[in-house]
Amino acid sequence: MANTLFPIFLKLDQLNTLVVGGGNVALEKVSAILRNSPEARVFMVATFFREDTLEYIEKFPLVSYEIREFLEGDLDGRDLVVCATDNVPLHQKIKAIAAERHLLCNVADTPHLCDFYLGSIVQKGDLKIAISTNGKSPTLAKRIRAFLEDVIPTDIQETMDGLEAYRNSLKGDFEAKIKALNDLTKGLTFKK
Repeated sequence: MANTLFPIFLKLDQLNTLVVGGGNVALEKVSAILRNSPEARVFMVATFFREDTLEYIEKFPLVSYEIREFLEGDLDGRDLVVCATDNVPLHQKIKAIAAERHLLCNVADTPHLCDFYLGSIVQKGDLKIAISTNGKSPTLAKRIRAFLEDVIPTDIQETMDGLEAYRNSLKGDFEAKIKALNDLTKGLTFKK
């Protein structure tokens, strides 16, 4: 089956995210969120938190947490839910409640329960590329990310800033602007 996922880039600083879990997987998920959106509003709940998870999230003032069992009310006011514990029945329960409330839910290492995946991300300046293997191989996605990080030049931001300035200086209709930008960039290639 083809990968039918639709990639989107969310403004997590305008959304409210719940992360259920406080261990290694929760740290991986919340750090991915905060690396990409340091101003994301995240609430975490878990019966325990690893010390390194607490040390990491204390650097982010918009992240809060409580050490306790998950309560259905934890979903109130949330836009996204990430389940990151080793408790499969809890994940199934949260996913069912989230679905009833029309909340998007990611359940770690359980693709069939996910509404979305947290893919591997390549970022250089304002350039951001998301990589998905449709939940089949996060390891391969990480390898591809490493390759792209190596191939994309470190000065790509200067190129993007120049292209933005050029685009802003263009006159004419949309089609004429697209043609001018295509002509300018048709020879653009990235080589090691």
